[in-house]
Parts: sequence; structure tokens; C-alpha cells
Amino acid sequence: MALEFMDAISKYLPSIKPPQNPLSLREKMYWTGAILAVYFVLYNTYAIGVNQGAISQPLLQLISIIFAARIGSIITVGIGPIVLASIVLQLLVGSGIWNIDLEDNTQKSRFQALQKTAAISIAIIESIVYVFTGFVPVSSASVVGIVILQLAIGAVTIVFLDEAMAKYGITSGINMFIAAGVSYAIVAGTISILIPGAASAIAAGGAGALSNAVAAFGPLFFAIIIFLLSIYTYEMKVELPLSFEQLRGIGGRLPIPFLYVSVLPVILATALEESLTVWLRFIANSTSNIARFFAYYQPQVTSTGTSSPQLVGGLAYLISPSFPLPYQAPYGIGGYGPYLTYLATHTSELFLPGGGILFVPEWVHVIIYIVVLMLLSVVFGKFWVEMTGQSPKHLAEQLGSSGWQIPGFRRDPRIVESVLNKYIPTVTVLGSLFVGFLAAIATLTGAIGTGMGILLTVGIIYMLYQQLQQERLYETYPILDKLTK
Repeated sequence: MALEFMDAISKYLPSIKPPQNPLSLREKMYWTGAILAVYFVLYNTYAIGVNQGAISQPLLQLISIIFAARIGSIITVGIGPIVLASIVLQLLVGSGIWNIDLEDNTQKSRFQALQKTAAISIAIIESIVYVFTGFVPVSSASVVGIVILQLAIGAVTIVFLDEAMAKYGITSGINMFIAAGVSYAIVAGTISILIPGAASAIAAGGAGALSNAVAAFGPLFFAIIIFLLSIYTYEMKVELPLSFEQLRGIGGRLPIPFLYVSVLPVILATALEESLTVWLRFIANSTSNIARFFAYYQPQVTSTGTSSPQLVGGLAYLISPSFPLPYQAPYGIGGYGPYLTYLATHTSELFLPGGGILFVPEWVHVIIYIVVLMLLSVVFGKFWVEMTGQSPKHLAEQLGSSGWQIPGFRRDPRIVESVLNKYIPTVTVLGSLFVGFLAAIATLTGAIGTGMGILLTVGIIYMLYQQLQQERLYETYPILDKLTK
């Protein structure tokens, strides 16, 4: 499918102009700080007409973390439209349904314009979905249109902030917004949830006061464990020796890390799962067995006394880490003991399309969620390797065109590809499985900022550190930049 039709649309599509001259690292840091300042202003500004007291923050915390958003704020939709548009369009290209040569600058420009148009369209649609499905409670019916307009403007603003970060900042906007949101959530959660919980345990007195106060910091302890384990995993790698053909005596190493595709697979997998949860909320009032087979909702009363439809069964429920209120892990149920008891004793309902109900134990729900997230992470991991030029074939061609070769092997891309095939496919699968498993376990244990958020932030910071090292190296030795192009 050709994309010539985007030429006419691109003329009217707003765009952030790239810098006329290459920016220094210092200038990129300034731009990154400025863009993050705008992001945090939007993050902490609630839309006019939103009923803040009716928002169930623990219930929507994972959605907020994954989409770098804050439910009820101007940027309620967050980066969801950008991620969803990217997933859909890249799947179409990767599967061969659309035959587009992304190596061609013209076609690549058209594809990027289509991706931006799709993201803006999804942003507007999701703004409507969030309000009409009750994810964003409004104070009265008369302000529904005003709230939708504010959310749509905020969502479109995030699209352009992401573009500005990509052209002027030190990394992509998606990465930076997720890291900033998670960091904020960890600090805010520790101050507003964990410390008051520990203080209440001590004030209650009794023989178990001290142990209860320490247990109140369990989510923070799990966050630290995930943080340290993630850092250790990122350092695991296989290094292949390299030699440079044009300059004898110059060699190097090609690192193939255990997390070869970083945390991107789990970002895409979780974004897909959470997007399904949002979209399926349209069938919250349906009594059809088929609709309930996919997603079953029941009215639940939140801590503020308001009632809203809550996902409590169906396929969408089984692949999500959510539980009915007040059983969100582990804050709403009173600690890890009652939380584990709930998982061992309760069941959810799966309506069969032909009639009848299948009762699924919650511990089975946990296993299904973990397995599905791991498998989706593998699918997106392999897809991402092919789409981003990190496959053995692409990497062998890049090394050959840059003048690098593996000592002891002929400088033939096919030979180099066969060597890389011994490592890259394996680490892609194992790394994707591990990051999916770690993210699932961390989320289920209720790590502050969500385990998913911690994992993503560590990966983003690690990538950012590597990128800053490369930027500094290229500024110090400009000839290296020329040699690698």
C-alpha cells in the first residue's frame, strides 16, 4: 500500500522543525529540562470539571505509569496514542501487509507523517473514551464536552512534546516521560502512602507495632530489590571481538547484552493489555455472554464512596494484574498476608460464549497474567529486533559497511550473520522472557511506583547513560562519528 496520499495531508500537519545546526550535549540537556518542565506542569494540572475525589488512584496506577500520565490531569491520555499508533502501523509493515521501504527517505517521511496523524486521531478518540467510560469522573454532565476538549488538547500536546524531545533532547520523549513520571510516583507514594502507614502502625502501639511499621515499607523494599536486580541484569552481556579494517591495530568489542531489546517489549506488551482494558470498558453495561466473555464489569464502590464499573472477570481481566476493589495489591487489603489469602481463596467469573460460567481461581489468574505478559514480551521483542535494524542480518551489514569485522572470519556479511545468529535470537527470547517475568512479579508485589515502572526507569536511565557517553565521546573525538557513519 502506497502512502502518496500523505503528501497532501502533511502540508496541513503541524510539525516541530529540527535544529538548523547540530546541538551540543549541553544544549540538548537544556532543551530536555525545558520540555520536562512543561510536562510536569501538565502532569500536575487537573482538567477543569474533573471530580478529583472520585478518582481511584491505586486502581489506575499501572495505566498511569505505562502511559506516563496522571488520571484526571490535562495529560490523562499520556503517551498511549503514540505507543498504540506505533504498534499498529509497525505490525502492518512488519507483517508485510504494507510493503513500505523505510530505507527510502520519502517513504519513511510519509510513514512518520501517517504515524503522527494516527497518534493525534487516537488521542482525540481516547479522550472521549476516558470520559464516557468513567475512567475520568466529571463533576456534572454539563462539563463533559469541556473535559474532553482539555484532555484532547493535552494528549495532542504530548505528541508534539515527544517530537520536540526526539529532535532537541537527549532521548525520546516516551522514555523521558515514563522515567519522570515513575520518579515522581516513587517520591509521592513514599511520602503520601508508606510513611503515613508506618506512622499509623507505631501510633497503634502493641507488640507488633514495630514489625507492622517495617512491613508498611514493603512496597519500597520490593522497589529497591527490583532496582538492584535490574541494574545487575543490564550488566550481563556477551562481547564479540572486532577489528577495524581501515586502521590496523584498532580493535573493539561488540556487546550483546542479555537484555538486548531492553524493556521495550514489556512496554509494548503492557501498553497493549492496558489499551484493551480501556477500550473494552465500552461494553461495561452489556449483558451479552460474548461481551462478558471478553470483559465482565461490576459496579464497585471506591474509598470515596462513589460507584463505577470495575473489571472483575473475562479474558481482559485474566491478562491484567488488576483485582476488584478493595483488593488492589497490597495496599487496599491491609498487607501481604491478607493479599496472599485472597489469591488463594477467591475466584473470578469467565462467561462462556455458549452459556455457563467458569470460575477461575485468582492464583490461576496470576499465572495467566504472568505467562501472557512473558509471551507478548517475546513476540514484541523479536518484532522490535527486526523493525529497528538490530537483527543479525542488519547488524552484519552495518558492521561490514563501517569497516568492522570479526577476527578469524572472512569479511562476508553472511559469515558475520551466521556468527551473530548464535547469540542474538537466543538473548532476544531469554531477555524478553526475563523482563516480562520480572515486570509481572514486581507489579503483583505492589512495588512503589509499580515494579513495571521501576524496571522501565532503570532501563531508560541505563540507555540514557550509554547515549550520553557516546555523545561525549563523539564531541571529544569527532573522527569517530565520521567512521561509524
